Amino acid sequence: MITRIALLGLALAAISGGVAAQSSSELPPGVFMGGKTLADARAGTYTIDPDHCSVLARVSHIGYSWSVFRFNQASGKLTFDPAAPEKSTLSVAVRTESITSNVKDFAYELAGDNYLKAAKFPEATFVSTAFHRTDDTHGKVDGQFTLMGVTKPVTFDVELVGVGKGWAEKPRMGVHAVASIKPQDFGLPALFGPAIEIVVDAEFERAP
Repeated sequence: MITRIALLGLALAAISGGVAAQSSSELPPGVFMGGKTLADARAGTYTIDPDHCSVLARVSHIGYSWSVFRFNQASGKLTFDPAAPEKSTLSVAVRTESITSNVKDFAYELAGDNYLKAAKFPEATFVSTAFHRTDDTHGKVDGQFTLMGVTKPVTFDVELVGVGKGWAEKPRMGVHAVASIKPQDFGLPALFGPAIEIVVDAEFERAP
């Protein structure tokens, strides 16, 4: 509860405008702001915080706009050492049946046999094969992406959003990642257009 109150305070400060960003000294005891210094990350094994993870698919709506679908259930493990980020490993799984849509009943259809076939293929997965650091806060992660039983190489452009002590003695880091896939490569219909953009915003927390 204390963490949610702290995060709500940050959001309200941003909305109000003209208010300086909070420092760690203004947060509840034991809660620390994230920063942009990669060296502040703690080496170890991290897992996705499911309460602070968003996986979106941006799909062309027959050429008129972008439809945005969200997957509400994701899990993953990251091994990371700031002294050697190129040696990192990452594996992520997304429950395909957890897709949501603004269009009434469309999510159920998307998870069904005409599209994602979630009953037969309950997860989409990504397993890293290489990490490439481009500067202090950006990099690329190559990996194998599997959807509906088909595996293809995919590269995510990754930005470090924040890293720090976190709270409850669990250091954390947050990232923003974007990749593009060809839907027809995975057996999805031409209705989805030539490309689907996958956008991930996630926080990873380290065990004490």
